[in-house]
Amino acid sequence: MTSISSSYKESFIEFALQKSALKFGSFVLKSGRTSPYFFNAGVFTSGDDMLKLGQFYAKSIVDSNLKFDMLFGPAYKGIPLVTTSAVALAREHQKNYGFCFNRKEIKAHGEGGNLVGENLEGRVLIIDDVITAGTAIREAIDIIERNNATVEGVAVLLDRKERGQTELSAIQELEKSYNIPVINIIDLDDLIDFLEKNQKFNTHLKQLHSYREQFGV
Repeated sequence: MTSISSSYKESFIEFALQKSALKFGSFVLKSGRTSPYFFNAGVFTSGDDMLKLGQFYAKSIVDSNLKFDMLFGPAYKGIPLVTTSAVALAREHQKNYGFCFNRKEIKAHGEGGNLVGENLEGRVLIIDDVITAGTAIREAIDIIERNNATVEGVAVLLDRKERGQTELSAIQELEKSYNIPVINIIDLDDLIDFLEKNQKFNTHLKQLHSYREQFGV
């Protein structure tokens, strides 16, 4: 069994750097901003990667003390993430939750519908990777509410903590609109703290400080 250290935020950053999911440099985002760092969850593609991701999600969820009844993963990226999170919660924290995910297309044969897994009911925690504009999460919330379930929160890998179209970030807008918490494994402050402890990242640290001063929330 792979162990996650007590300082799991630093462990996650080291893991992301090792897998090149987290990169430093100059990256043009969808917003048009040039960011000094970029996070790509799409590079986590092996069984070991998913095992570790599940452990990191589970640790952040347990630490949040959030109360919920089941997990939901929005198609498509959320499907493996909700699966590995449920396994890690059961195996390492003895918390056995059902989980559910949606299809993009409604299935006309077999059991039909566009939901797979546990019945979508009760208090639901959504599992996703990174919230950019919040569109996918809003769609997930709509699915959950249409099934008369309640969204209790969202768990993500990274909170960039930067302004969207308003003075709020996309995550803050979600929290305000739906009155729910968004749990993260790391946020921009955690990343800066990590860089401050590692002198080899001095150049990137200055760039991140500047970026946060310009776009941070």
